[in-house]
Amino acid sequence: MTTTLTIPSPSGARQVTFGPTERFAVIAGPCVVENEKLLRTVAERLLEIQNRLPVDFVFKSSYTKANRTSAESFSGIGMERALALLETIRNDYDLPILSDVHTSQECSLAATTCDILQIPAFLSRQTELLMAAGSTGRAVQIKKGQFMAPDDMRFAKEKVERAGNRNVLLCERGTFFGYGDLVVDFRSLVRMRAFGSPVVYDATHSVQRPSQAGVSGGERTFIAPLARAAAAIGIDGLFLETHPNPPEALSDKDTQWPLAELESLLESVLRIRDIAARQE
Repeated sequence: MTTTLTIPSPSGARQVTFGPTERFAVIAGPCVVENEKLLRTVAERLLEIQNRLPVDFVFKSSYTKANRTSAESFSGIGMERALALLETIRNDYDLPILSDVHTSQECSLAATTCDILQIPAFLSRQTELLMAAGSTGRAVQIKKGQFMAPDDMRFAKEKVERAGNRNVLLCERGTFFGYGDLVVDFRSLVRMRAFGSPVVYDATHSVQRPSQAGVSGGERTFIAPLARAAAAIGIDGLFLETHPNPPEALSDKDTQWPLAELESLLESVLRIRDIAARQE
């Protein structure tokens, strides 16, 4: 049985619950902090959608991108500056914040701003990092490594729990399929749910094509059908990177969902989620 995980908003006026609840938890935002204008544009749109649909948002943006194919790729504006901007979004829009942590030393500083600390897929086996994130007391989302079997995610979860923290989300984001592609085995959603933590599906990173001539490419056209498929199987939350103008994004431009199309995508996901819930 999957347990639920509830994240209060900064003001405490509302909450985001990952689980089989009436309102659906969605983690969304631009891949990386580029500037304040981008963050505010996305946050304002998320609140508009949240007021119309039965969804509750966690705002996602990475304060830095430590995993880049090339040293020439954009990695961020600096950790402290980016965290300060995320804190502004958190307070001004009453949205919980999720961002990636990359080293155990980052965790305590990131936890002053972020409500959920995310363990990137390539770091999902790093014991010290998992335990450091867990020791902050913040919720921890663990991305399943592209190289990991879903059954092995229970060991990653146990590392966070050993730090005294049971507020864990497990996230599916695709598995290596040869050298330059990913494939989603939707059985992993069922298998990871059996570990008792809410399971989130990352619809945007699942369509990546890693290391295409020095950058990660992807096929945006598959985001919507895969998100709908995940909803049909059963998920406790959805992860989507979104940008007002994906071709101009400084990171993951091929796999961010257009902000203007986010509401219509969520409407279709919610319809399928509702149908699937009635079959259980």
